[in-house]
Amino acid sequence: MNTRALTGEDLERALPALAALRIEVFRAFPYLYAGSPAYEMRYLRDFAAAKDSFIVAAETDTGEIAGCATGSALTGNHAEFSGPLVQAGFPLSSTFYFGESVLLPAYRGQGLGHAFFDAREAHARACGYKRACFCAVERAEDHPARPEGYSPLNAFWTKRGYRKLDGLVTEFAWPVEPGGPSLTHPMVYWMREL
Repeated sequence: MNTRALTGEDLERALPALAALRIEVFRAFPYLYAGSPAYEMRYLRDFAAAKDSFIVAAETDTGEIAGCATGSALTGNHAEFSGPLVQAGFPLSSTFYFGESVLLPAYRGQGLGHAFFDAREAHARACGYKRACFCAVERAEDHPARPEGYSPLNAFWTKRGYRKLDGLVTEFAWPVEPGGPSLTHPMVYWMREL
């Protein structure tokens, strides 16, 4: 597997594959997201245009995109995410936002999650940020869609130096059925100093 940052024409060519990847990975628990290609293309273009944006992709030897991770400044966008941070006293100008980190199941457990975090953290440091933060959906232990044996990524994030910000919660809305209404989902914050 090869990881590389996507910009310019490379990113534009990769957008359909990135959109399909996000839909496929986020369809599963815990996100249960029923996305559409049109929305995903708009989201990714907007993300790529954000200040200090960064998109890294993992590609197979044949050039198939098997995973990606994103990051950008919090200033100027991500209001649902940045509002609670401002209220909690975190300065947005020195806090880098990690968007998604998605990887097809067949390629998990090979170190790509660490590679995604390494790349985003290096980018954030190079841009002068002091800390990195992300949100993760939180589901009840007894959620009916929770697969048997499911283990959240909390231990992985903790090993990377992130800590859950207790009591800091936001909500994001997305559909859980194709064509269905957007429903709100609780998201918790994780952060580390860089």
